[in-house]
Amino acid sequence: MLTDGMDLQLFAEEKTEKATPKKRREARERGQVFRSIEFNSAIVLIAGFLVLRLLSSFMHDKLRSIYIQYLGRQLPTDELFTPSGIAVLNQNLIYTLITVLMPVLSLLLIAGLAVNYWQVGFLFTTRPLVPNLNRLNPVEGFKRILSKRALAELLKSLLKLAIIVYVAYSELSDKVKTLTRLTEWDLYSSISYISETVFKTGIKIAVILLLLAIFDYFYQWWEYEKSLRMTKHELKEEYKQVEGDPLIRSKVRERQRQLGMRRMMQEIPRADVVITNPVHYAVALRYEPNENDAPVVVAKGQDYLALKIKEIAKENNVTVVQNRSLAQALYRSTEIGQTIPPELFHAVAEVLAYVYSIKGKQV
Repeated sequence: MLTDGMDLQLFAEEKTEKATPKKRREARERGQVFRSIEFNSAIVLIAGFLVLRLLSSFMHDKLRSIYIQYLGRQLPTDELFTPSGIAVLNQNLIYTLITVLMPVLSLLLIAGLAVNYWQVGFLFTTRPLVPNLNRLNPVEGFKRILSKRALAELLKSLLKLAIIVYVAYSELSDKVKTLTRLTEWDLYSSISYISETVFKTGIKIAVILLLLAIFDYFYQWWEYEKSLRMTKHELKEEYKQVEGDPLIRSKVRERQRQLGMRRMMQEIPRADVVITNPVHYAVALRYEPNENDAPVVVAKGQDYLALKIKEIAKENNVTVVQNRSLAQALYRSTEIGQTIPPELFHAVAEVLAYVYSIKGKQV
């Protein structure tokens, strides 16, 4: 059968595991980041209305100056409709429009960059610009169009449109009579009333859209986390890539243990004394006053390793002293290469004094 030798679990396994830091980092490098476009739009919309409100007096004065230049006939009539006169008016118009629009556009740009940075942070990548032939596949295109995400986006757009229409209608329906009488007002009052109406309506719409954007923010976060989920097989494969094959790692650790054991056994002949349990524990100490402030554990072992340490010590004429409590304390409290703890100084000093006295008698 075709399925012989194949692990069908790989095809049936669901993505139930959270993404690892490595997968998150790789997704970010590909430009796959979590952000809510609706949240960006809502913040920029609110910032736009606030900027227009703050700069309304400045913009009014600038636009008023243009109105006076065009309709107030500051230039003589014979010069107004000449090429040079029209050129002067056009230059003033362009300069005024730039002066009016640049602060607004600059602040909106800053607001857009700030909210994007808050969501994504600094990220520069060209990966999303790389052509993807799968996007030209009509089957994949229909799948995207008919996907749950596309349906959610459609419902979200319809809801936004309904909210905008409802808020605009509820705000303007009460002001229809007033708006029809604006022709009876002076120009400044008409502009002020229209500006105030537009600002209130726009802020209400923007705040409602912001509330929807907060829900969209958490929805996008859920979708992003779901898209990054991994199967248990993927976790195992990534672990192998990062940490290496378990069999190879075990062999490396075994080799490291063998090298460490060999170095430890080579240090035993240089020890001053081996303190034993007498059967289960053995700890070899060396004391070099010029090198260390206290004796150093150069080897230690339990059971079979303890017997091996005692054999090597006897072969090299290293004194072996039986002290059950001291051997156990040294074995549990000190690692190889470390000096003994201060609370054992006195007991070890007595043992070393005994060993040195024996060596002195032998000499």
